[in-house]
Amino acid sequence: MGISWVQIVVVAVLLILLFGRGRISSLMGDVARGITSFRQGLREGTQEEDETPDSKTIEGEAVKPKSKKK
Repeated sequence: MGISWVQIVVVAVLLILLFGRGRISSLMGDVARGITSFRQGLREGTQEEDETPDSKTIEGEAVKPKSKKK
């Protein structure tokens, strides 16, 4: 005994009647802007990590990278 497609349609119609089409579309637009902003923040975070110098931090202390010997 699960949720049938008829129940989903009834709930969707009730939501549209209660909130109106404009309110639901503006809400979805806000959700989309939030997702876009979140993804942009993730991209900026990875770019900052890529731009860091070659030194590594272990437990708060900077460790110089090993020099390559030929």
